[in-house]
Amino acid sequence: MTILVTGAAGFIGAYVCRALQARGDSVIGIDNYNDYYDPQLKRDRVAALCPEADIRALDLTDRDGLAALFDELAAGGRAPLQVVHLAAQAGVRYSISNPHAYVDSNLVGFVNVLELCRHRGVQHLVYASSSSVYGDSATPPFSEDQRIDQPRSLYAATKAANELMAHTYAHLYNLCATGLRFFTVYGPWGRPDMAPLLFSRAVLAGRPIDVFNHGRMRRDFTFIDDIVAGVLGAMASPPQRDPPHRVFNLGNHTPVELEYFIDVIGRAAGKPVEKVYKPMQPGDMVETMADTARAHAAFGFEPSTSIDAGLPRVVDWCRDYFGANP
Repeated sequence: MTILVTGAAGFIGAYVCRALQARGDSVIGIDNYNDYYDPQLKRDRVAALCPEADIRALDLTDRDGLAALFDELAAGGRAPLQVVHLAAQAGVRYSISNPHAYVDSNLVGFVNVLELCRHRGVQHLVYASSSSVYGDSATPPFSEDQRIDQPRSLYAATKAANELMAHTYAHLYNLCATGLRFFTVYGPWGRPDMAPLLFSRAVLAGRPIDVFNHGRMRRDFTFIDDIVAGVLGAMASPPQRDPPHRVFNLGNHTPVELEYFIDVIGRAAGKPVEKVYKPMQPGDMVETMADTARAHAAFGFEPSTSIDAGLPRVVDWCRDYFGANP
């Protein structure tokens, strides 16, 4: 099977490409290699995780370029039967100061993906949503049946909009689509703007770390291997209902206190941690916790990596990758 992966040089995308290739699928990836964080990290990530993947430099807003890619693949007998859409402008705080980046990538880009899937015979679209869609209206543990109409950031609003758009295409055009609400994914080769890498690098370098909301936060940190297993499980379980659209939580179902999370990093690094306590940041959520019963029932999703097992691997990777200048 030929599978198209968008955001293929991203954190989750590169791991998904590796897993698909390992099971024998033909993988075509696209990524715009933008500079939200260092593009060299993305290139190194691809080289380390999926060096044989056919990843093209292409932006989701380039409709002509996307159409040309599908034409090329179809002409070569490799028309994608499934699309795993992981490309997006990420980051809650960045969305406050750079809203147009989110409109272009997460809204315009997603419409382009939906249109291609609709017109090019894609059998199943699996796309990334986010735990941030729950916003102020949900109560932990977050279940897929709870409301998502009170987002705390533009990023969260675009992800909620993606779910509505996918549902509409499923209803109007019978496009089979599955949305995955990821809960704070971490692991080696992760995003450098997220707490696991930010804190690990700072502690290794002896720098203080900013602890928001004075440490009174809990996150459902989910290791990358568990997320990839969930993505592959969802791909193999297309929705059968009318309209053919479903949404699943993919999280660890075990929220971790921020202070404990920091302590694990300190122990793994073998260094003291200097904390600078600060107020809550705009757009952040105090707690996330996934109810994963629906994903477990549908495709046996069962995360198995604890923060005590996963975080030391992140610290070790930071030490190896960033070396003397973490």
